[in-house]
Amino acid sequence: MTRFSNECARARAAQAAWSQRPIRERLSPIREFRYRLVESAAALCSAAQADVKRSPDELVATDLVPTASAAKFLERRAASILAPRRVGDRPLWLWGCRDTVHRRPRGVVGLIGTWNYPVFLNAVPILHALAAGNAVLWKPSELAPRSAEILHELFLHADFPPDLIQRLPATRDAGPALVESAIDFLHFTGSEPVGRAIARRLGERLIPSTLELSGCDAMFVLKDADLDLAAKLARYGSTLNHGQTCMAVRRVLVARPAFAAFLERLRSLLSPDRPDLAMPGEADHRERLLAAAKAAGCEVIEGNPTVIVNANGERNLAANREALFAPLLTVTPFDSLDEALERDGETKLKLTASIITSDTEAARILAARLPVGCITINDVIVPTAHPGTPFGGRGASGWGSTQGMEGLLEMTVPQVITNRSGKFRPHAESGSSGDVPRGYLRLVHGRGFRERWRGFRQLLAGLRAGRTS
Repeated sequence: MTRFSNECARARAAQAAWSQRPIRERLSPIREFRYRLVESAAALCSAAQADVKRSPDELVATDLVPTASAAKFLERRAASILAPRRVGDRPLWLWGCRDTVHRRPRGVVGLIGTWNYPVFLNAVPILHALAAGNAVLWKPSELAPRSAEILHELFLHADFPPDLIQRLPATRDAGPALVESAIDFLHFTGSEPVGRAIARRLGERLIPSTLELSGCDAMFVLKDADLDLAAKLARYGSTLNHGQTCMAVRRVLVARPAFAAFLERLRSLLSPDRPDLAMPGEADHRERLLAAAKAAGCEVIEGNPTVIVNANGERNLAANREALFAPLLTVTPFDSLDEALERDGETKLKLTASIITSDTEAARILAARLPVGCITINDVIVPTAHPGTPFGGRGASGWGSTQGMEGLLEMTVPQVITNRSGKFRPHAESGSSGDVPRGYLRLVHGRGFRERWRGFRQLLAGLRAGRTS
């Protein structure tokens, strides 16, 4: 018997009953959760501050507001998104068929949560899973146990059945145990190395997943950009939550004519703070990246964020390839967009990107060439929390989507039900001639009237042969 087998069994029993409830009944507790989230804001802020030193003001803005918005999105849109969909435009050979696509819940969803946004990054996939009719086994981060306890209480007090959403121990060993349990789907938010290990094991077990992994995200500052805005966004994007954000701005690629002026503006915005990081190992990682940059001849400007000035355009700096949860920013000039795209390709992490320019059309052309999940034009990070848009990475940043219609559908599987009327089934006749499909192919898809007429005659001959045999 694997660990969490009892929890899985209880969750599966609760899910069987929950999935049979009308969608409107499943959405009622989500509304109650949203109300209670507002009422528990102070308690959640205190817990997150104790867990991972989150500023209360920042937590409200980056966790509570988007979580409440995600809940309201589900209240308004989930019923229509999950409604059965009739499929028309059927081919002639399926005459009499009526096809409907239903979205069925996956069953028991395992969720391995993260700590840096302890409410938003845990609550949203849980809400999507529950709205879709699933049960959830949630393993919170060991770094945010207080936040997880309060969040779980909100779900229970919102009248979700107790066994439907179960909080597992917030321990490091509980994650691998959940991966080995009898779940039907896994949602993981965390680092790329751990995500790779989870993907390997889930692949062996043929368990589908959504993986939200690391980033090393780029900002493109084009020559016509508002440099004051670009500098402010670079500072904000690299220092939000003390740089402990998967889609933090890590690399700024600046058109060479704007390079010196951008650096001057950025330098004026640096603060002397040295923020406390939740994971001490990230401070050591930061020092290794700085040492490698200095050894490559780069200038380092101390501050918050610390800035690596890659004026000589050194290739493949570790700071431009690796994920980091600390406020560190590399600034590199480029002479053409092709060069900028080449430099962007130095990392396999493809989460988000931002483009700062006064030419929106140029930004959209550039965006089409960037293989990342989300792109913001003249802003960073904040727009990605829109409750109606999907979020997810590519490459080494993972797969699958959360948020929006796509995130909700991710928690379901399609099931097609076809109902055929009448008694005409030429394919089931024992004497059916091969002239039937051949004639149909020529009749419907042949070139020109003559070919289609020959197909029609061949089709009729085949049908007659089937009836007389």
